Amino acid sequence: MALAQDAPLAEAAAAEAAAPAEAAEPAAEETPTLDSGDTAWMLTATVLVLFMTIPGLALFYGGMVRSKNILSVLMQCFAITGLMTVLWTVYGYSLAFDTTGMEAGVTNFSSFVGGFDKVMLSGLTLDALTGTIPESVFVTFQMTFAIITPALIVGAFAERMKFSAMMIFMVLWFTVCYAPMVHMVWSGDGALMWDWGVLDFAGGTVVHINAGIAGLVAALLLGKRKGYGTVSMAPHNLGLTMIGAAILWVGWFGFNAGSAVAAGSSAGMAMLVTQICTGTAALAWMFAEWISHGKPSLLGIVSGAVAGLVGITPAAGTVGPAGALIIGVAAGVLCFLASTKLKRTLGYDDSLDVFGVHCVGGIVGAILTGIFAFPSMGGVWEPAEGATIASQLWVQTKGVLFTLVYTTVATAIILKIVDALVGLRVSQEQEEEGLDLSLHDERGYNLQ
Repeated sequence: MALAQDAPLAEAAAAEAAAPAEAAEPAAEETPTLDSGDTAWMLTATVLVLFMTIPGLALFYGGMVRSKNILSVLMQCFAITGLMTVLWTVYGYSLAFDTTGMEAGVTNFSSFVGGFDKVMLSGLTLDALTGTIPESVFVTFQMTFAIITPALIVGAFAERMKFSAMMIFMVLWFTVCYAPMVHMVWSGDGALMWDWGVLDFAGGTVVHINAGIAGLVAALLLGKRKGYGTVSMAPHNLGLTMIGAAILWVGWFGFNAGSAVAAGSSAGMAMLVTQICTGTAALAWMFAEWISHGKPSLLGIVSGAVAGLVGITPAAGTVGPAGALIIGVAAGVLCFLASTKLKRTLGYDDSLDVFGVHCVGGIVGAILTGIFAFPSMGGVWEPAEGATIASQLWVQTKGVLFTLVYTTVATAIILKIVDALVGLRVSQEQEEEGLDLSLHDERGYNLQ
């Protein structure tokens, strides 16, 4: 996530005066100014990212569950949208982007998480800027990321978690896992993974690996759905899933190109490689499924598109078209294998393949960024002096491993706490009846 664009080149120095020179005064720092074009684009990008969750992700997930549980998934996505809006306003933005500790040279917790100087968005005024856009727009743009990331986890425990447990879990997970990860990756000099040099343009570690591994932990700790492996749990409405995937595809341009935080060449390249990678991954999954199962499916091709969107997310600001093609092939094939063969081999019940698509796709994208960001590989990144593909691969791998370990441990602890407080799972009778009726007293579709 680029907090600001590269600083403009300095103007050429004026010719020295013929008279004896006085001691030169320090040059005044250039005052950031609002750019209406950048602001207009970021307002648009913010709307696109919110649209990804409601209705995009909600429909994508809602179509894949059984008809007796569709409203429960829609309800969870909508409730998370409201919940994260409040949490981000009250303290989330501060934990993620308050850098006063780092600026003061504090290195203990300030490299992991922000402070409390921005609680309740303190100091946010009409004139406050982040780069060339109003800080209010940046706050809202980042809020939409805070909304969709925990919502992704819903797909892993769909059809079996209590609504009350889900709400408590999301509060704790946002506080312990999401906000600190944003700070470590995107808040600037002094933050842990920023200082490591991890390249994560729009959220491979922050969003997808973070949510994907949390989803796997949740699926394992909750256990399998009743009848898993013996009762048909086929999606009830793939038309809704396709519509949701299409909305995600369109909205993702806000997600990736918006992460340039300006309407410039970086946003343009991010948009291009996002489209290339997504289309490639959709076809890669489709052909992999066709070869493996004998027939291509709608669910397969839309899942491949999402895998491509995930894979290009960390790379969008640094790779070129050739890199996007290769990441698309890798994300499509490897996410297909993770969501089918790996899932069957290990026997876990990740209801909607959050781990297989988001965690695996995020890992693929994050690692391959370390190769295809380099200009010699068609990338547009300007590496630091002495940086090599091998050194950057290690940096990217270190970032991935840290995210996996940190979020796995934290998520397991949070789930154990929630289980002790209210219990994680609905009763057997509620699960059989369906969560729409048993938890919300509503029915979304006539049950057969």
